[in-house]
Amino acid sequence: MVDAVEELLQILDLEKIEENIFRGHSPDVSWQRVFGGQVIGQALMAAYRTVDARVCHSLHAYFIRPGDPRIPILYEVDRARDGKSFTTRRVVAIQHGKQIFNLAASFQVPEEGFEHQFQEPDVPGPEHLPSELERRAAISGELPEPVRIHFARPRPIEMRPVDPQAYIDPAPMMPVQNVWFRTAREVPDDIALQQSILAYASDMTLLDTCVRPHGVSWVSGKLQTASLDHAMWFHQPVRTDQWLLYAQDSPSASGARGFNRGSIFTEDGTLIASVAQEGLIRWHDE
Repeated sequence: MVDAVEELLQILDLEKIEENIFRGHSPDVSWQRVFGGQVIGQALMAAYRTVDARVCHSLHAYFIRPGDPRIPILYEVDRARDGKSFTTRRVVAIQHGKQIFNLAASFQVPEEGFEHQFQEPDVPGPEHLPSELERRAAISGELPEPVRIHFARPRPIEMRPVDPQAYIDPAPMMPVQNVWFRTAREVPDDIALQQSILAYASDMTLLDTCVRPHGVSWVSGKLQTASLDHAMWFHQPVRTDQWLLYAQDSPSASGARGFNRGSIFTEDGTLIASVAQEGLIRWHDE
């Protein structure tokens, strides 16, 4: 049986089917739609397949339609510009003949310059915290069968939340959360792969931040959420198989949308990436 990390690596290893056209697959799970982080990671990997000796420093993406996990996703790359210092790519993801997602990414020749950064939040380290799987196992007996199966599924990303909110009958909390995460085992030290894994992981908890003040949980079956857009800025090299702290906050929610921000730090306090996302959040009483 393929382990969860190996499955993620296979998902990000796109098949080239034509010049500038790549095909990606989804894991064999019971999700009704493709996980947004998967599409971001695959689209970034598709862009990287058309770039030489340059590193992505930013990406901006929109989710247009839900992805269908039953069929492959085609990624068409537009080589928008190859400059002396910067390279720009646009990627369109297609299923059933329609766009489901698009991404613009910029790549840069590595160079030196001014440096400064925000400080990492002062929170307990990952070694002092239970894992997300341990938290889920503790309440598995209280959950409906479909949710319990989903909770028990092995995941490629190990997460240890600093200040978790209860899954069942959650109390309102401040729109701030900190989560330690890393891949469940070592992965190859390739910048394109590492950034694509980071992009994948960046979509895993961010949208949850904007519903924390409202005391609701997706486990109830009444909360509808979906990522609408996603932006990332890569500041420093990354190793996703080492502990990273995802410091997240939500400045605003309105109009059935929640806005979220994230800063990703290494365990020694280096800021390696920044993230911003707006998501759909709807509550259905019936």
